[in-house]
Amino acid sequence: MTDKMYVARTALIVALGGFLMGFDASVISGVVKFIEIEFSLSSLELGWAVSSLTLTATLAMMVSGPLSDAVGRRTVLYGAAVLYAVSAIGSALAPTYTMLVAARMIGGIGVGASLIIAPMYIAEIAPPAMRGQMVSFNQLNIVFGISVAFFTNYLILQLGQLEAAWAQSLMFGPHNWRWMLGLETLPAVLYFFCLFAVPESPRWLVMNGQSDAGLAIMTKANGAEAAQHDLEEVHKSLAADANKEKARLTALFAPALRLVLLIGIVIAVVQQITGINAVFFYAPMIFEQSGIGTNAAFMQAVLVGLVNLAFTVVAILLIDRLGRRPLLITGLAGVAITMTVLAYGFWSASYTLEPDAMDTLPDDVAAVLMPLAGETFDSDLAFKEAVRNTAGPVMAQQYQSEIITSAIEMNSLLILFGILTFVASFAVSVGPVMWVLFSELFPNRVRGIAISFVGLINSAVSWAVQQFFPWELANLGNALTFLLYGAFAVLGLAFVITRVPETKGKSLEELESFLSHHKKTRT
Repeated sequence: MTDKMYVARTALIVALGGFLMGFDASVISGVVKFIEIEFSLSSLELGWAVSSLTLTATLAMMVSGPLSDAVGRRTVLYGAAVLYAVSAIGSALAPTYTMLVAARMIGGIGVGASLIIAPMYIAEIAPPAMRGQMVSFNQLNIVFGISVAFFTNYLILQLGQLEAAWAQSLMFGPHNWRWMLGLETLPAVLYFFCLFAVPESPRWLVMNGQSDAGLAIMTKANGAEAAQHDLEEVHKSLAADANKEKARLTALFAPALRLVLLIGIVIAVVQQITGINAVFFYAPMIFEQSGIGTNAAFMQAVLVGLVNLAFTVVAILLIDRLGRRPLLITGLAGVAITMTVLAYGFWSASYTLEPDAMDTLPDDVAAVLMPLAGETFDSDLAFKEAVRNTAGPVMAQQYQSEIITSAIEMNSLLILFGILTFVASFAVSVGPVMWVLFSELFPNRVRGIAISFVGLINSAVSWAVQQFFPWELANLGNALTFLLYGAFAVLGLAFVITRVPETKGKSLEELESFLSHHKKTRT
């Protein structure tokens, strides 16, 4: 009999790596406003401060799969926990922009390792009937980490405004962004010690000549009869590969794997190129563009985290009932629609510095901007350029949120609605489903290197989105940026409808056989 509690408990512990990844990724969203001013960063430098973590995560994905094949899944996860802690401490104490980037790059190595190995491990220990939900625990923990990061950022921002002696002594105000980054140390240490309660992957043990140990874990997870069957299937798969060379990257391009690889690459690209990490990494910045101010922007970012968490839970409940394809199709359609709504919302905005509205600005700022009083701009690009030319780049950057708030005329609730429904559409579909597909699509002999390869592509696209989002806002404008994300969602939806098969309820070995011989079949 399957010990569901044992499987769930093990999956949840391993998926704590996802929590750290989500926290590490999104905590920077509250930091960007402050480091941009403190270190006088350009839009590309700001993008680099955010995306540098993802760059090293991308590189780590190249080696984490093969490394886990050599030393074990659990050992790699131990290393990831240590790197998270080192990165959190280094980021919080960084005296310069360069040191901050270096510390975040260290954390990126942990992100890359845990992002690849956690879902792989869970897929290898969970029974087929539970696999979708168990692998989705990793995505659930990622979004929980994102939610906690948004909340702690808002909390620290509020603590920095308190006049209480204890809050002043802890310097939440002047060092708010350092507190935001440093908090990650606590869950990183917790993750390291919780991993001691997790066994090694049973399939990894069998593949490395420890069949008895692997069978014992399989039996505990899936019952004696099913465990014996799974063991035989793994042995058959290994025997079939015995006379073959050890998997190399070139093996992924074999004709039998052409469809599998194409699906993996396209889904990896679509998950990121539709803009999810522009929202997660820059949420307060986006909301400030709608003119609601800094405090409200941080509060609305908390709503993003909560919606993301809620709809990820919905996806976990539905993924093994409805299947992978229906969730992908519904979610990508929602992404396309909501990105179009956001584009329209920003396109319809206008900017006018009315004299009475300028009274809300600091006196020196209002005096400098007086030549623009009463002039209306229909484009955010034109308005920001006029402010920079009039006030200078330093003042324009330091007071951008306040200036936009006093000038903008738009439906800010439409922007909030668009962002929240976009996040809901992503969270119920391509967010968790992608990692489930990755853990199911690839055969045993190439699974490690295959997941590393498509994960690298996913992370590389994520890096590009994070790196260039501030530049896009500054050079393309808000409306065109979101419209491009919507167009990519339409292309991804068309691919899913025409090429992606259903994988629910099939064993890893059954899927290997099916996908190797049915290049164009959908079920």
